[in-house]
Parts: sequence; structure tokens; C-alpha cells
Amino acid sequence: MLKTETPSRRHPELDTYPVEQLVAAFVDDQFWAVEAVRLASPHIRAAVTAALPRIAAGGRLLYVGAGTSGRLGVLDSVELNPTFSWPPERAVALLAGGQGAMFTAVEGAEDDLEQGGLDLLTLQPQPDDVVILLAASGATPYVLGALRAAREAGALTIGIANNPGAPVALKAEYGIVLDTGAEVISGSTRLKAGTAQKITLNTISSALMVGLHKTYGNLMVDLKPTNAKLILRAVRLTMHATGADEAQARAVLEQCQFHVKVAMVALLKKITTDQAQALLAGANGSVRAALAA
Repeated sequence: MLKTETPSRRHPELDTYPVEQLVAAFVDDQFWAVEAVRLASPHIRAAVTAALPRIAAGGRLLYVGAGTSGRLGVLDSVELNPTFSWPPERAVALLAGGQGAMFTAVEGAEDDLEQGGLDLLTLQPQPDDVVILLAASGATPYVLGALRAAREAGALTIGIANNPGAPVALKAEYGIVLDTGAEVISGSTRLKAGTAQKITLNTISSALMVGLHKTYGNLMVDLKPTNAKLILRAVRLTMHATGADEAQARAVLEQCQFHVKVAMVALLKKITTDQAQALLAGANGSVRAALAA
């Protein structure tokens, strides 16, 4: 029996717990998710190192999964645009059962190995693409079908699973096993197995974005300010990085469509926003390199 399917020995009488003990059981079990990711960090580092040059060369991040794992892939893909201004067409997620499965479970869809391959091929995978394949069991047919198609197309494959010896981790070029063990509710991998996958996806995509100069220090300088909250964040970030007051920061941001990177370089080097954009273009988007130019 898979570890993720094995009933937990810690909580065989879960249904008798008072609320205080019940909440503690669920919360405390999540610490094992963090530990599983920490133990897998060498494999995560290897995956990021291999993926970065491909993404820098124009490749896409393609996510494939079913159920909870697939929804986590969708979540990671859609958050890259507002956070890092990453083009939506370069972060695409496939979910077994289609888009509707994001909101309504389509459990049987994960068993279709052929459909996984066909869906992946509709994206026309290229050698510079990075395909992240997610399956808590590590043996979901839909995901394995996509993995086979991705490898045949020459794309880089990263397999993420929660069971040792999982086919998706063994057959991908870079396998990441998050050994989270038995769940508080047996087989419910939406719990700590899902948490570990979420942490890993956050780590991979964020590390790639930092490597692509989407931050300056630890500041989110390439966000897309599409609402009032994000506009205020852009103003605060610009003020923090440059020492400008609110009026100065907002005035320069308005000249460059609230692109924090451009405003920062313009203010710190005392140049126009057009000149700042040119410097950033010549520095491959790196604020640090543009400031040193």
C-alpha cells in the first residue's frame, strides 16, 4: 500500500477527539510537509538549476496534474502574472478533466493515460519548455501519459510525487519525492501531501523568477499592479527602495505605467523613465546591473 494511502497510526480514533485535539492533530501534522520538502531540497535545487537556462531562453512552464495536485499546478501558474508580470502564455496548466475540473471533481479523468499525452501535445511542447508533473501517488495515468509525451518532445521534465519509488519521479529527468507519509485522514492527500507540493511549487517558480531578475534584493519589483492594493504596493516598494517620498514615487510610476523596476532606476540614477527602460533592456531586466551601468 502507498504511504499516502496507509491509515495513520497516530490517530486511529480521530472521530472521538474533542475539537481542541482534532484541530491540533490537523495542524501539527502539517509540520511533516515542511520536513519532507526540506529533505527533498537537493533534488529541488537540481531541478531549478536545470530549468533556469531553458526558461531564460524563452521556454514555458507547463504544469500537469489531476485532482488536488492539478489544482495546485493551476494555482502556481496563474499567480506568476500578477506577482512577476510573467506572460500567461508562458505558464500553462493542464488539469485532468479540463478547466471544469478546477471547480467540480472529475475523478475518472485521471485514469486516462492517452488523454494526458494528447492534452500535452496540444501545447506543442518545445525543448526549452519545462514540464512539471504532479501526482501524490506518483502513478496517475493521465500524468504519466503527459510525461511520456513531454520526454518524446525533448522538453525538460520535473516529476513531483509523495511516495518513494513513484513512477512519475523515476521516469522524469528530475524527480522530487516529498515523503509525507500517512495522512491524518487516510488517503486524503489534499492535506499534508498537498501542502508539501504547494511549498515545492512556490520554491521552484519563485527561485526561477528571482534568477530571471524579477526581484531586486527581496523586493517584488516586477509585479503587475492591476488593482488598488497592488498600486499602493508599487508606490510603497518604490519609496522603500529609493528613499523618495510618496508624491515623487507616484509621479515617476505614473510615467512608466507603474513599472516599479523602471521607476526605481529612474529615481536612483536621476534619469528619465525612457532612459531607465533602455538601461534595463540592456541589462536583461536586472535592476542591479542597470544601476551599475
